[in-house]
Amino acid sequence: MPYVVTRSCCADASCVLACPVNCIHPAPGEPGFGATEMLYVDPRTCVDCGACTTACPVDALKPHTALGAAELPFLELNASYYKENAHADRAPMYVVPRQRALPEGELSVAVVGAGPAGLFAADELLRHPGVRVTVYDRLPTPYGLARAGVAPDHQDTKRVTELFGAIESQAAFSYRLGVEVGADVTHADLLREHHAVIYAVGAATDKRLGIEGEDLPGSVSATDFVAWYNGHPDRAHDDHDLGSERAVVIGNGNVALDIARILTADPDALARTDISDRALAALRGSKIREVVLLGRRGPAQAAFTVPELLALGALKDVDVRVEGRPEGLAPDATEKTRLLSDLAARPTAEGRRRIVLRFLTAPVRLVGDGSVRGLEVTATTLVTDDDGTVRARPTGDTRTLETGLVLRSVGYRARPVPGLPFDEDTATVPHESGRVEPGVYVAGWIKRGPTGFIGTNKTCAHETVQSLLDDFAAGRLTRPVSAVSTAGSALGLAAWRAIDRVERAAGEAQGRPRVKLTDTESLHRAAARAVPAAGG
Repeated sequence: MPYVVTRSCCADASCVLACPVNCIHPAPGEPGFGATEMLYVDPRTCVDCGACTTACPVDALKPHTALGAAELPFLELNASYYKENAHADRAPMYVVPRQRALPEGELSVAVVGAGPAGLFAADELLRHPGVRVTVYDRLPTPYGLARAGVAPDHQDTKRVTELFGAIESQAAFSYRLGVEVGADVTHADLLREHHAVIYAVGAATDKRLGIEGEDLPGSVSATDFVAWYNGHPDRAHDDHDLGSERAVVIGNGNVALDIARILTADPDALARTDISDRALAALRGSKIREVVLLGRRGPAQAAFTVPELLALGALKDVDVRVEGRPEGLAPDATEKTRLLSDLAARPTAEGRRRIVLRFLTAPVRLVGDGSVRGLEVTATTLVTDDDGTVRARPTGDTRTLETGLVLRSVGYRARPVPGLPFDEDTATVPHESGRVEPGVYVAGWIKRGPTGFIGTNKTCAHETVQSLLDDFAAGRLTRPVSAVSTAGSALGLAAWRAIDRVERAAGEAQGRPRVKLTDTESLHRAAARAVPAAGG
C-alpha cells in the first residue's frame, strides 16, 4: 500500500480532490462521507503519486515506508475498509461547486461563530463572486474547538488551522472578533447590516448526568476541563485538584480518551506542545496514577473511534487495561473489539501510570463532604429493545471508587440562540436544509447536533449555503439598511494575526508551536500590535 491515512483525519476531502485516480473514499456524495471515522486509501488502486499528502491539511497521509511502529495498524485498517465497501465503479463522486450566477448587487452575509463550521460556511460562500462575508465571534481569537478543543498532544490535527488561514485571507472575508452576538450586537442588528445571517455557534455545554452530588467541587464537565488545559480564556485560570491517585471519567468517547491521555502523559512531553502553562504546572505536580473511564454499555458500543483507540494503544510508559467482561470481546467481531481484545491481553508493568477502560458500569452518585471523595457505581447488563437498540440496565450491584476528581464526558449540548427557535429535546435550531427562515440559517452542531468530524462541517456548510443562495436568487432576502456599531471594540484579521505572531514567537523561544495568551487583556495588548491593513 503506497499511501495510508493515519489516525483520525479531518475528512475535509481535500485529498479526494487531489487524487488523480479516485482511490480515497468515502468521498463527498458517497454513502458514509462525514459519518465514517476517517477516509481510507484503497491499496489496489493507489498509484503512489503523493498528491494526497500534499493536499492533506493535517498531515494524516503518509507513504507506507514512512510509518512508525504505532502507525502500522493503519495499513490493515485502510485495506479492511474496502473489504466491505468496494466502491467498485470508481466513479468520481465529488464535483467542485459551480459558481452561482447571483442577481446584480453584492451579497453580504454575517457568520456567527469562527470555528470550523463557521469558516467552512464562509469558504462555501466566497466561492461565488459578489459575496462578502463577515465572521463574528465573542472571543478575540478564531478557530473554535480546533484551537481550544483538540488535545495538545494532537498537534498534527491542529494543522487544519492552516486551511482556515487560507480561508480568512480571501479579499471579501473579514472578522469582527471579541463581539458577542446577543450582548454587543443583536440578531436584529445583524439582519439590518447583512442580507443574511448563518449561526454556527456549536454546542458549548455538556449534558448533565442527573445524579446526586453532580455539582460537588471536584466534579467537572469535560468541556470545562478541556478548555482549561487548552488555555481557553473562559476557563484558563481555573484550578483543579489533582491530588488524588485516581481520576474517573464518566464516558468513553474521544474526548474522554483525550482527557485520560493528558492526565497520564509525561509533563516534559506536554511541555513541547501548546498546552496552557497553568495546566502544565498543575500536571507537573499531579499525583494521579490511574484514570478510569466508565462506559455504561459494553465494548462493542464504546463511543471512541478506532484511530483514537489505536493512539491509546501506542502510548509508551502508560498501561492500558480493559475491564468489564473483557473475556466477552470477540477478536473477529469488529476492528474496535479486536483492538480492545488485544489491549485486554497485554501484560502490565508495576509502577506505571495506567488508563482503565471499564465497561458495563454506570454512575449512581458522587459522595463527599464539601468536595468529591468517591463515586458510587453500579454494574450493568445489556438488554436489546425491539428496535435493536442496546441499552444498559443497572443490576443493583454497587461499589464506590475512591477519587477526588470526576470528569463528566457524556456529550455536548448547544445553548438556545437569542431570537431563534430551539428544540430542547435535540438541543438544535429547527431548520430545513439549514434554513430557519429566509435570511436566517444554521450550520454545524447547532444545526445537526454534536455529531461528525471536522470535515463533516464542509458538507454541512455546503447544504446551508445552497439554501441561502437559493433564497437570494429568488429575491427572498432583505437588502441591508444600516451598519452595526460595535463601539470600536471589534478585532479584525490584522489583530488576530498580531496575536498569532506574539504566541508563535513566544513558542519558538521555548521550542513549542506557540504559547497561548489566555486572558482577554493580554490578547488585546497583542492585538494592538497589528500592522494596519486593508479590510478586516
